[in-house]
Amino acid sequence: MQINHDTRCALDEVVDLLNTATDGDQPDLLLSVADLGAYVERNSLSDVGKLTEDDLGAVRSVRERFAEVFEAGEDRTAAGLVNALVAEAGTTPQLTDHDGYDWHVHYFAPGASVAHHLAADGGMALAFIIVSGERDRLRRCAAPDCRRAFVDLSRNRSRRYCDSRTCGNRLHVAAYRARQRESAETAQG
Repeated sequence: MQINHDTRCALDEVVDLLNTATDGDQPDLLLSVADLGAYVERNSLSDVGKLTEDDLGAVRSVRERFAEVFEAGEDRTAAGLVNALVAEAGTTPQLTDHDGYDWHVHYFAPGASVAHHLAADGGMALAFIIVSGERDRLRRCAAPDCRRAFVDLSRNRSRRYCDSRTCGNRLHVAAYRARQRESAETAQG
């Protein structure tokens, strides 16, 4: 699947935002304006002014709406959710070449709030995924104790874990140890 750089960045922002939510043992990582500032900095969001409590609440709401898109049972439902999100953000596509980046499209209006910025750019990235018939690439980790979001960009759509070095490896090691125990018990019995 071919995804341009801007869409990939927006998808990464969506995934990172989703993964700030409470999940199992993980506490909510977006509880304060400082947490929101760290998210903005980590994702190099451009054209974001001074953050406020109102921004925090609005971004948390966008996070919930992105989660609904990931959990949608069918494309039509996901498309309706994305359409509403993008429309409410006042999407205003425009070409820009700021901060040393080549020409690319921003979907948020100049001076938009951080929530509208995320809803517009993230919503459009999700729209491109839906339009290309690739919504099944929006996934949650298959590890039973992890529900982190990710976008499976593998060629054969085979990725099952948010991180193969942590969740995937942990499950493979647990399965190996269970087989070893079973073999030892069979040999003794």
